[in-house]
Amino acid sequence: WMSGPYALMAACNLFIQTLSNVDGKRHLDGLPIRDLPGGQIAATVLPRSIWDLLLFSGVKAEVWMQPGVSRENLADNTASAYDIPLGARDGKVALVLGAGNIAAIAPLDCFHKLFMEHQVVILKMNPVNDYLIEFLRPALRGLIDFGALRIVTGGADVGDHLCRHPGVDEIHITGAEASHDAIVWGGGDEGAKNKAAGTPKNTRRVTAELGAVCPTIVVPGPWSDADLSFQAEHIATQKLHNSGHNCVACQMLIVPETWDKTDTLLARVRGVIYHAPPRPPYYPGAGERMRAFAARGATGDGGDGARCVVVALDRGGDGWLENNEVFAPALGTLRLAGDDGESYLRAAIDYANANLHGTLGANILIHPKTIRAMGERRFDELIGELHYGCIAINAWTGLGFLMIQTPWGAFPGHTPGDVQSGIGVVHNSYMFDAPERTVVSAPFRPFPRNLLSGGASLLPRPPWFVTNRKAGKIGELLTKFEHKPGLLKIPRIFLNALLG
Repeated sequence: WMSGPYALMAACNLFIQTLSNVDGKRHLDGLPIRDLPGGQIAATVLPRSIWDLLLFSGVKAEVWMQPGVSRENLADNTASAYDIPLGARDGKVALVLGAGNIAAIAPLDCFHKLFMEHQVVILKMNPVNDYLIEFLRPALRGLIDFGALRIVTGGADVGDHLCRHPGVDEIHITGAEASHDAIVWGGGDEGAKNKAAGTPKNTRRVTAELGAVCPTIVVPGPWSDADLSFQAEHIATQKLHNSGHNCVACQMLIVPETWDKTDTLLARVRGVIYHAPPRPPYYPGAGERMRAFAARGATGDGGDGARCVVVALDRGGDGWLENNEVFAPALGTLRLAGDDGESYLRAAIDYANANLHGTLGANILIHPKTIRAMGERRFDELIGELHYGCIAINAWTGLGFLMIQTPWGAFPGHTPGDVQSGIGVVHNSYMFDAPERTVVSAPFRPFPRNLLSGGASLLPRPPWFVTNRKAGKIGELLTKFEHKPGLLKIPRIFLNALLG
């Protein structure tokens, strides 16, 4: 419900809002803007409505713009495709190669090409989840009947045929770096030679959202026993959601080496994993990747191999764990030195930037008192040095995917020759042309326990947690709310949220 129908329904509503007001960029009216320490600006895209305040209580999402985008020229760097007169726009045919994991990815990628770039789309579904076609065709019937969308199925041979078809102008893929490189450079030895020579086999524009070795950074601080338990559920969720078959699943858990709470936290993460409902790895090759992952880790942090492989990183090893996205329930841990919260966070940021492959998403779990001790401005400076397309503070970057208001993609700067987590962004219902990153923040403690420390959020255990007993029901209710919002639907959502 949450990552399929709800996300797609929310996207429909958000794009309706934007497109209804895009003339004169009126959809930007009243958008809160703040100045960042380095001279960039950040736009708050959530909360923006009473529904946001009620359903995402305490959650905030900002879009940090690339250098050069200012308060004065933000409108000029937003929805610029709509600045072109209708008769002067060039039509194109885009091929979207759909992902095989999350149900909403493929149609949302189509929305980007259709509404952001004025391109008609042929969507080729992944064989892993092409059963969705029987639902997507009626759901997207308006676009299909209009002639703007076609949905097809088939194996790698069909994908290869379409990638080379002269009627296709551009390609967008959500998947693995290897798949992107096979499209651009070719396969096998030929592809390796083409890539080394800088001579692509496919010269079309190719945008991509690819995975990464995504980190979760645990910052030492005055965590209570209840904080350790809650954040252990949080970390387990970042790994186990969709059985680890997520491009932003946590793959490297970075913890403080000398913190007296590290061993307790790791033990509770293992406990949550062990007691979680079984989520069998379903994606092709997951078992082989899990075995390879386990073989390259050092001993020390244990785990339940049936549900999730948990191994400690061997800093003297070959770097395989740091450079290969596992796309399966497997988690690496790294104990990192640092004398205090700020120096430790600084070291963790340096490590992630320098050693972990990809730039899609990074999570930071940090006590509010630790942020206050280093100062909000200094904390912003440190966040600005972490080069990821989505950064979640006391949240999971999967929430950044779920919020269609926010751009979704790699940190800018990758090239076809070193694509890592991809090129370009999707979602982005405000249609920002030059976003740098999304920063999502959530309450450190859930309601009602947060009230004891002065928190004002009404967000209990989030519905995306794998430990939430009412996740399915909440997702269904949220989807029905998006279909037809109404105040009378809120109490039932709240009740199930509290029972979860």
